[in-house]
Parts: sequence; structure tokens; C-alpha cells
Amino acid sequence: MTVEDRINELRAQLHRHNHNYYVLNAPEITDKEFDDLMRELQDLEQLYPEFSDDNSPTMRVGSDMNKNFTQVAHKYPMLSLANTYSEGEISDFYERVRKALNEDFEICCEMKYDGTSISLTYEDGKLVRAVTRGDGEKGDDVTDNVKTIRSIPLVLHGDTYPPSFEIRGEILMPWEVFEELNREREVREEPLFANPRNAASGTLKLQNSSIVASRKLDAYLYYLLGENLPCDGHYENLQEVHKWGFKISPLMCKCQTLLEVFNFINYWNQERKNLPVATDGIVLKVNSLKQQKNLGFTAKSPRWAIAYKFQAEQALTRLNMVTFQVGRTGAITPVANLDPVQLSGTVVKRASLHNADIIEGLDLHIGDMVYVEKGGEIIPKITGVDISARFMIGEKVKFITNCPECGSKLIRIEGEAAHYCPNETACPPQIKGKIEHFISRKAMNIDGLGPETVDLFFKLGLIKNTADLYELHVKDIKELDRMGDKSAENIINGIEQSKQVPFERVLFALGIRFVGETVAKKIARAFNTIDELKEADLETLKTIDEIGEKIAQSILSYFANEANRNLVERLKCSGLRLYRSEEETHDTTDKLLGQSIVISGVFTHHSRDEYKDIIEKNGGKNVGSISSKTSFILAGENMGPAKLEKAAKLGVKIVNEEEFLSLIS
Repeated sequence: MTVEDRINELRAQLHRHNHNYYVLNAPEITDKEFDDLMRELQDLEQLYPEFSDDNSPTMRVGSDMNKNFTQVAHKYPMLSLANTYSEGEISDFYERVRKALNEDFEICCEMKYDGTSISLTYEDGKLVRAVTRGDGEKGDDVTDNVKTIRSIPLVLHGDTYPPSFEIRGEILMPWEVFEELNREREVREEPLFANPRNAASGTLKLQNSSIVASRKLDAYLYYLLGENLPCDGHYENLQEVHKWGFKISPLMCKCQTLLEVFNFINYWNQERKNLPVATDGIVLKVNSLKQQKNLGFTAKSPRWAIAYKFQAEQALTRLNMVTFQVGRTGAITPVANLDPVQLSGTVVKRASLHNADIIEGLDLHIGDMVYVEKGGEIIPKITGVDISARFMIGEKVKFITNCPECGSKLIRIEGEAAHYCPNETACPPQIKGKIEHFISRKAMNIDGLGPETVDLFFKLGLIKNTADLYELHVKDIKELDRMGDKSAENIINGIEQSKQVPFERVLFALGIRFVGETVAKKIARAFNTIDELKEADLETLKTIDEIGEKIAQSILSYFANEANRNLVERLKCSGLRLYRSEEETHDTTDKLLGQSIVISGVFTHHSRDEYKDIIEKNGGKNVGSISSKTSFILAGENMGPAKLEKAAKLGVKIVNEEEFLSLIS
């Protein structure tokens, strides 16, 4: 046997033994025998580097060389799921799916593991890339770290897998590993991890992959994407990927009825406490991939899936004081400072009180014993007071009247629960918050800048608003603490590159109250330039889809402020794209201008979301229900009989898929 043959034989054996131990939980050899094989392979690879392989089992031990992460765009966006906490909302989801599909469907129920999301890409049966969720559009390349996770195959079994595909899952730190890690950190007097999710996420982002290897992370894979997938069924695809070597949850279940879904939820609501890893709910997915495609997506989540979150745990602790924070929009958030208490795997010291009405409704006093819950097991909140425990009552908690940062008199807009500081152009937290929003990934996406850097620049007087960023130079910042030439150049280059960000994202970045990503996109399609938007009146703004009185008034208020107008002019002069470019307008027409269109049924050529986008790009307006003002219905297969009846009654025209594509072609 040649040296190369022995190396390949050892690799094949070690891959198989890894899978048996970490995925099947059925080892065939002892730990010492495994270590001996690994040591032999390491020695041979060191002696014969010409036979190196990035997916060798020896890569599992990691490297102690530091390596910065690079950003990688997701081929398919990694959207978050819509959350629900009640069986009623599960019923509503099930009914929406039933009406939209108008045909039989199955629901795949699976555990919602509480870790950090990962996307794995395989080509020709080998792992080539592992990317974190990031902002959903792109994430960090953590391939070297993921290779140390022994339950993730580096080389696949068999030969039935597609030549290229993506598989997603959750990277976890088992409870046992988490508790041992915290015991070690406690001995070294290091800060303890709050929960396994934070520990897993923090570990995955370590620069030193040898430390990652020592943390014994685990992973469950739960979704297969790509061309030429083996099955139309999501559940069936996961049974196939298990044969290729992936670790999938053994707890998945296909349900034919809503009753079966509730039985699954109720069982695991209790039994989850006996699992070796943290879970915080149940994920429900329509099983058929074809039906998933036809159901499509909202702006933030798929319509074919929903996450049921288990009810939050509750704890009783003492309220010591209430402080008030100022957000980027000027909203004042009261925060309760508490005696530390253990809750859902974390130590809670602070909880949100939301607004003045909540404080008044709770009748809070300093020193009260209060009930604390975690909304969705993430954000702590006070839900009640133990009145019987009041024996040394302190001062009644009252909402403040002036901004704690700048002293301005607070205002409360009619119809809103929050109090605001109106000093939006001179209140420090608001200014810094607006800058942090401006540079964020979904806005201007300026690399190298973060909250700490913004805070430093602000304190030194280098920036007082977002326009000041475009007047910075390398020489201004390279001598600052922890900066240096390279970091300074990266920041300035990131600022320069942000000038290519399209109009809709610049509008979102401005931070106009109530103008989120979707509304910014609608505005950018209605106005060619920021100047047109600035001159628009209330009625013109309200004609835009999804813009009502509140959003329109907010836009008018923004441009009525002279400081905001000056800021926009400075951004224009700096070269930002405060206009629709040619590439943004080349595929738009007015063929559907003034027409209100309802989409119904299941389609062949495009998904519902794609058709909505096509309608908007051709000047039309998407509406959800049929009325006398509906121009026509874009109808696919299985259009509901109720909608057909209403359309006939109102005389609304029905256009099929081919007729519609011909109309706009």
C-alpha cells in the first residue's frame, strides 16, 4: 500500500468513526483506538504535505492562528420566522395556509433549538463554506470553526446527494458542556456565560479555531435548499440527508391535522426539559416544497412556517430603582433595576417597563417584590407585584417629565403610549442612535464602524451627525486609540463605498420615524428624487401604498425641520444616491398605473411575492381583498370559491397567469 493510499484509508475510517460516535451515538472503537488512528494520520500528513486536504479529519482539531472573518452573501436570504405564543394563533396560521392552498397539505413539526443559525454549502460531497445568519442577507464565513464540530460531516456518505446544495441548521452547546465550561471559567474568575445560546454564538465567532474545537459544539440540520433535491417533501428530504451523514433531529413529526399539531406541542412543552440541549419552542412548516413556494414570503418571514414559543418562566425578585433610557427616535424607555434572579437559564438584573401607562397600571413602588417573565424567553419584563409582600413600602415610581440626557421637556403624541424627547438634533443618545442606524447593515452598511467607534468619534467632536462622516479623512482618525492606519483606511473606504447604496436604503438610513425598510421602498418607487419627496404634500403622500396619515405626517415633520433639510443637502453634496438611478428604473413601467390588483390561487411561473413585485414595478397597487374598486384579480389555480363568487357579484375581471404576463410584457 502506498503512503497516499494509507492516508486516504485513514481519512475514510476516521470520517466513519466520527459519524458513528457524534451522529449515530454508536461507536465501534474505543477512544484510544480512535486517537491512535488520528495520530497516525497527523504524522503522515506532516511528513507528506503534498497529500493535504482541507476536509481531512485532522482539520477538526482547529488551528491556533488568528483569522478574521469575511462577509459572504447568502444565495437564499435567511429570514426569521414569525413567532406566536398561543394555540389560537397556531389555528389562525393553519387556516391561512388552508385557504391559500385550497388543497390537502401536511405540517412538519420540529423542535426549535435555541442556538445560533448556520448555513452550510457542499459541492461534490465536500463542505466548502459555512456562513452565519448575519443580517439575513449576508453573514460571516466561519468555515474553519465549523470544521471543528464533529457532528457536521466534512465529506458526505454515498453518492445520491446533488452536486451542489445548501443545508441550514442550528449550532448548539449542550447543557452538560455549558455547565462544565462555566465551572472552568468560575475557577479562573472569568465572566460566566448567561446561557448555552450565548456561549455557542460567542464560541463560533472566536478567532482561534483550536479553542472552538475544545468547546465541543454540536449541531442539528433542519432545512435543505438547492436544485434537483431528492424529494418535494421537507420531512422526506431530511431523512435523505441523514443517509448522507448529517445529524437531524429525531423528534420531527409529520401531522395531517391541527389536533396532531397540538398533541405534538403539548407533549414537548413538558418533555423538552429532559433534552440534552436548549429548546424554546416548536417550528411548524408546510411539508411540500412546491406548496412552500406558492405560499411565498412576507417582507420578513415565510408564510409557510411559524414558530410557537413556549410560555415564559416567571420569577419573583425585588425592585431597587427605575432608570430611564433615550432611544434614537427620542422615545423614553423606563428600565427596572432588580435583585439578580435566575430565569430561563439566564441571570436577570434589569427589565423593561415600556411606558408610563404600564408603570401606573402596576402601581409600582421602590422595594416592591415583582414578578418577572421573559417575553419569548428573551426580553425580561415585569408582569405583576406581590402586594402581600409590602411591609416597608418605598417611594411610588413616577414617570419623568424631562429628558434625562438633555433636560428637554418630554412630549406625548396623541394616540401613542410613549413619551418623547423632542430635541432630536441635539440630544446625544438620539444623535448617536441615528448615526448607528445610518451605518447599519440594512441601511448604509459602512464596514469598520460600530457603536463603540461612533461613541468615540462623537465624544471627540469628530462627528455631530451622519453628514459629518463624509468629511472624515484617514489622518483624522488613524492616531486614535485602537485605530491605526489599516483600520482608519477601512473605515474611510467603507464610507466612500456607501455612496453607491440605492435610494430606498438611503431613505431608510435617514431614520425618519415610522419609515422602515418596506415603506422606504414604496417611497423610492413613488418619487424620483429626495427633492420631490421633500416638496410632497399630505394628500400626495397618502396616495402611496401602505402610507397612511401617521407615516405621512412623520415625513412632513421631518422635512419641516430646518436641521434635517440641511443634513439632507449635505448628504446630497457628499454624493449619496438620493435619487432613483437608471438601473433602478429600467425595468419599471406605468402599464398598471392606477390599478388595484388582488392576487389569489397557486401559480406556476412565479411565486406570489414575485408577482407582487412585478405589479409594483409596473405601477400597480397590491390589495388584499376584493371590492368594487378592484381593477382585476390575478388568479392562479385553486382560487377560492368565495373569492370567485364575490368577483362575479361585483363584476371584477379575472386574469389568469399567462394573460397577466402577456399584459405586462
